[in-house]
Amino acid sequence: MSGSQLSQARGSGALATDAADSAEKVPTIRLQQLLRSYGHGESEVIALNNIDFAVQKGEFVALMGPSGAGKSTCLNMLGCLDRPTNGHYFFQGVDVAYLSGEQRALLRRHFIGFVFQGFNLLNRTTALENVELPLIYRRVPTKERHRRAREALEKVGLSGRENHTPGELSGGQQQRVAIARAIVTDPALMLADEPTGNLDTAMSQEILRLLTQLNQEQGLTIVMVTHEADIAAIAQREVHFLDGRIATDTTRRAQSE
Repeated sequence: MSGSQLSQARGSGALATDAADSAEKVPTIRLQQLLRSYGHGESEVIALNNIDFAVQKGEFVALMGPSGAGKSTCLNMLGCLDRPTNGHYFFQGVDVAYLSGEQRALLRRHFIGFVFQGFNLLNRTTALENVELPLIYRRVPTKERHRRAREALEKVGLSGRENHTPGELSGGQQQRVAIARAIVTDPALMLADEPTGNLDTAMSQEILRLLTQLNQEQGLTIVMVTHEADIAAIAQREVHFLDGRIATDTTRRAQSE
């Protein structure tokens, strides 16, 4: 992670302290009295109701709750895909809640990896080309892009499948490509939205083992939304949302275990 990149996202040279060092001393993400509402007056709907929530570097956290409880809104907030109505969102100590759209896009590009239920791969491009996409946006030279994309595919167990299109891959393999794309930028945070929702039981277990490996062996911070208790069980910590609030926040085991 580059301190200069995070400083650029802050939008002020006066704040160009060593972000890499400070990131070690503060939570990766922290929501403080964060409110997200939609509409006005009698039609107002409160999706997140003054949430206080933090995730430390290297944690694996599962967000759970019934439909409409606020977990997906929370994930969108963490991914800088939405803005709070009030309150604060700190990413590695930087208050990003009120950054410009361009600054938030820069933060997403350099620091956050996304994995979705529907894979979101380009059907007519190879696995290698799909994984390279975030690096293209960052203007990484071609030779370096190829190298890093191949390394990412190797990490998810897809060496030898680089030239296969999504249609030539199983659902589990497609999700592995999506995970490789998420980690190819070496992000500080991975956000996974129902990552096994379109997979059968066997393929789901493969993806869960991979996410666990990335968390435990590489220290990747992961926040995952899921409806399934058995899926959430792989995480170190389980946060249940209800009516826009955090109902319970449980850590099952120490991070080092």
